[in-house]
Amino acid sequence: MRAEHWRHLPLAHWLLLATLVLLPFGMASELAVLAGAVLGGFSLIRRQIDWQRPGVKLALVLGAAYWLPQLFSAFDSVSPSKSWSEAVLDLRFLLFLLYVANTRCGARDTKFLGGGIAAIVVFWCLDALLQAATGYSLGGLATSDRLSGIFGADNLKLGGVLAALAPFALSESWHRGGRLALATVTVVLLVVILLAGARAAWFGFALGAALSFWHILGRRRAVTALLALSLAALLSGIIGYSLSERFAQRVDRTAAVLSGDYAALDHALAGRLAIWETAWRMGEAHPVNGVGVRAFRYAYPEFAAPDDPFVDTDGTHGALHAHQIVLELWSETGSIGLGLWLAALFIAWHIARHMPKTSRMMAQPASIALVVALFPLNTHYAVYSAFWGLLLMWLAAIWLILPGGQSGQAEDSIGTNGQSARCRQR
Repeated sequence: MRAEHWRHLPLAHWLLLATLVLLPFGMASELAVLAGAVLGGFSLIRRQIDWQRPGVKLALVLGAAYWLPQLFSAFDSVSPSKSWSEAVLDLRFLLFLLYVANTRCGARDTKFLGGGIAAIVVFWCLDALLQAATGYSLGGLATSDRLSGIFGADNLKLGGVLAALAPFALSESWHRGGRLALATVTVVLLVVILLAGARAAWFGFALGAALSFWHILGRRRAVTALLALSLAALLSGIIGYSLSERFAQRVDRTAAVLSGDYAALDHALAGRLAIWETAWRMGEAHPVNGVGVRAFRYAYPEFAAPDDPFVDTDGTHGALHAHQIVLELWSETGSIGLGLWLAALFIAWHIARHMPKTSRMMAQPASIALVVALFPLNTHYAVYSAFWGLLLMWLAAIWLILPGGQSGQAEDSIGTNGQSARCRQR
């Protein structure tokens, strides 16, 4: 990329990359999102938002579907202060999405963005491998046998984040280095995610890799690649099982589900069946708008079984969240929240189906990443938490800023001299 093009890259791209770079460092990642939200607010006030652009309309739909359930749930929340504060704070995501979607950019700019995301993912993987070999990483000392990488020992989300972002690294490795690069990056991701220890991330990576291979390689070669990946996962698992006691325990716990009885299934799910049953009862008691966003822990003791291990000793708090996206929405936001999320997903799917082929190809890594992060047949981090909520909205913003997210507005993609047209805010 030429030096002059670096100077012309839109601020929205830099804010998106800055958010990802700062993600492992707690609240620091909020700074870039907040900057984008402020800029989006100014654009809204100055009437600089182009509401005729499909990307902007979709940003409004996605942002509203995420934010409105919080607003409606706050009116009779079990913990009004918690729900109202969350609703006020999360309004920033709607403004951030509008700012990003209102950015007009060219194909070369979006390729730079995809390459930047992939480079960050690969760097995190290399740092994690260094931790596996030496015990140290940029995030500090590893805890036991579970990799924490750059996220640190007090924030064990490395596996879940890498599983969601893997489609970007897989796509970029294929387009920039072909089969060898794709195979290398796949194995590196596999090893790091396995050693990170989160079983939901294991499943998420398998799903993301399968969809990415299908998209990149085509059906026939994807099957071959998946067989090779399965073999690599088996060999890695055997080695990890023999060398890591904690990894072996997680494999044994997962295998317990095969026995079929309730106790074994609950053991395999780390006790989450009790949380899921309680979450279901919360939704049944508050079917319209739930117990309130982020009020799950405060409502939990009322709906928990008498012997529930997640209720604290004084009986005022319980599990932090439902650990499953459908049950979280059902218990905290009720039918309103579920309905708004499903409507937004349907609209996004409908738009994705009707994208031009080139646009759809550009958006594919972000589309797969969102599928992995939201796949309902898995366990999840809290979608309305500060960390995972930010990552979900960041992925939505990436999908919006790619050509596919803007329905392939070709007039802004390539200038008449073949150079990428400079991105700009309307």
